[in-house]
Amino acid sequence: MCCVYNQGMQIVRRHGWRVSTSEARAIQTELAGEVLHIGNITAPRLIAGVDISVNRWAKTGTAAAVVLDYPGLELVESRVVTDRIELPYIPGLLSFREAPLILAACEKLAVTPDVIMVDGQGIAHPRRIGLASHLGLFLDIPTIGCAKSRLCGRHDEPGNEKGSYAELLDKGEVIGAVVRTRTDVKPVYISIGHKIDLSTAIRLALACCRGYRLPEPTRLAHMAAGGNLKIKKNAAMTTGTVR
Repeated sequence: MCCVYNQGMQIVRRHGWRVSTSEARAIQTELAGEVLHIGNITAPRLIAGVDISVNRWAKTGTAAAVVLDYPGLELVESRVVTDRIELPYIPGLLSFREAPLILAACEKLAVTPDVIMVDGQGIAHPRRIGLASHLGLFLDIPTIGCAKSRLCGRHDEPGNEKGSYAELLDKGEVIGAVVRTRTDVKPVYISIGHKIDLSTAIRLALACCRGYRLPEPTRLAHMAAGGNLKIKKNAAMTTGTVR
C-alpha cells in the first residue's frame, strides 16, 4: 500500500530504495507501465529543476530543487539537502542512487511546481523509466527528462540552429528527442518523464533556455547543488542535512 509522507508536495512512497540490483530492475519494469506519456499542460506558472552533486570522497550528495516562475524564469525558491549516498553508480539504476535525496529536497519546497525538469533521463531508458520518470511517479507531477548525454537509442544529428531536433529511437520506438538548445552548441536529450507528451516537453525546454545549453531550471539546480547559486532577497532558500 502506498504511503503519503509529504502533505505539501504529495510525495508518495511507491517502494523502498534499499533493494538488490535484480529487485530494482523488477521495480522499474513494473512501474514503467504506469508512466503517462500524455498530459494537459497549457499555462504553467511555476517550473522546477532538480539536480544532485556527489562528493565521491566523502560519499555524500547534495540535492537541489529550485522553482522558477514562468515565463519570466525568476527564481522563486531553492531548497538544498545533503546526506550520505550509500549505493554505487550502476548504469540504468541511477534513480535508486539519487532519487531519495532529490525527493528530500522537493519535500522542503513551500510551493508546488506545475512541471519539474530533471537532469537525467525520462523514458529514454532501456526499461523506459529513468530518473525523471521515477520522480514523476513519486511526485505525481509532470516531469521532463533533460539529460546531457544519451543512455540508449540512436538518432540523426539535428540541425545546427537553436530549436532543431532529431528523434531518439530505440527498437523502433521514439523515446525522446535530441534538441539543439543553442546554435552550434552540443544538443541535449529531452524525453517524457511523466504526465507530459514529447512535443510539450521539447517546447517547454526550449522556452526555458536563456542563452545557455541547459534550460534555466536544471542549470540553476546544478548551480545550487554545487553551492554556486546566488539567491536574491525575494527568493526563499534553505539548506540542511537529511535526518
